[in-house]
Amino acid sequence: MEKTNLHRVYIGILILIVLLTTAYLAWLGFAYYSLSLEERFFNPDHPALKPSGSLGHGFGIFGSLLIVLGVGMYMLRKRIRKFSRIGILKHWLEFHIFLCVLGPILVLYHSAFKFGGLVAVSFWSMVAVVASGVIGRYIYLQIPRTIEGDEMNLNEINQIKNALNEQLIKDYHLEDEALDRIMTAVKMRPDRSGKSMVRRSIAKFMFERKTIKEVKAILRQQNISGKSFHQVIGLITDEINLNRKIDRLITMQNLFKYWHVAHLPFAILMLIVMIIHVVVTITFGARWIF
Repeated sequence: MEKTNLHRVYIGILILIVLLTTAYLAWLGFAYYSLSLEERFFNPDHPALKPSGSLGHGFGIFGSLLIVLGVGMYMLRKRIRKFSRIGILKHWLEFHIFLCVLGPILVLYHSAFKFGGLVAVSFWSMVAVVASGVIGRYIYLQIPRTIEGDEMNLNEINQIKNALNEQLIKDYHLEDEALDRIMTAVKMRPDRSGKSMVRRSIAKFMFERKTIKEVKAILRQQNISGKSFHQVIGLITDEINLNRKIDRLITMQNLFKYWHVAHLPFAILMLIVMIIHVVVTITFGARWIF
């Protein structure tokens, strides 16, 4: 199995774990969580699913451990030099996201959807961290990176573009005129003046589809078909994606810096309040037997 396909299976498994865990917990406690706070006391599942119950307390412990583990592992890999060669940073980020999505889901069920006092501060900080994490992941994907996950500069991106062009000539023997026509079509940009962001996005999508259509017509004129046809289209699509990222490179780099300013304080606040909550809980004698 190719590395790309293996990676997709790995990501699929992580997503499946999150979805199945969420669905199972919802099914397990639906009758309990759908009741009002007053009615829950008389429900037979109350001793187990309440925040201090055998299951509810366990959800909180496991969820908190997953969050701490997810944050700690990623911070060590990213910040400590001697860990920098262990694995690919992008894969560490993906596992960090997995743990920091699954953990808050368990914490949510630990709270039994009851928020108040200090716990509410931690919970809404956690929500802000998860929400900003989703936004940060989108921004992260817009910045071109190496296979190790390191950010690329404009010169490195242009080197990749040149390598793609050389591959078109060397592997598929495109004539100079055909290659020039393809490169001209790929380098063109849609009109962005006087349009809203949504309309510009739609116009850009339609323009890129039109470009691909033009490239396909040129390839057919060159009698390129079958596997080679799809491989060339794949290379052209990669080039279009690089052009799109070059257009937004500086903007996304600046956004990513601002994103850290918002994401990190919420994460620190969440962890501090969570630690206080755990200490207070233990101080008042709460225990949970595995």
